[in-house]
Amino acid sequence: QVQLVESGGGLVQAGGSLRLSCAPSGSIFRTNDMGWYRQAPGKQRELVASITRGGSANYADSVKGRFTISRDNAKNTVNLQMNSLKPEDTAVYYCNAEISAYINKSFTSRDYWGQGTQVTVSP
Repeated sequence: QVQLVESGGGLVQAGGSLRLSCAPSGSIFRTNDMGWYRQAPGKQRELVASITRGGSANYADSVKGRFTISRDNAKNTVNLQMNSLKPEDTAVYYCNAEISAYINKSFTSRDYWGQGTQVTVSP
């Protein structure tokens, strides 16, 4: 029932900007910690940025100063503003969120993953 839907990926030139968005679908109570991960070909999935429900953000060293993560608790959404993109940022970006919801009459919190959105940065 509950899914994370990502949008905003695409093809941009180096130095350009892109904004990713992630929103849950289905009936949920709230989102807790949220984050963005990415996986480049031949590499392990890595954390790009995370943000707590209170708005405290953390970033991978490789994106500090260029990416900004934000969230809207009223809409249960999380965004990733990516500026000054580099070819090495090319990867599939995945949204991750801990979601609290009523499932089978029980209140449960667990991690969910989006399907991934491709970001390609040309030189």
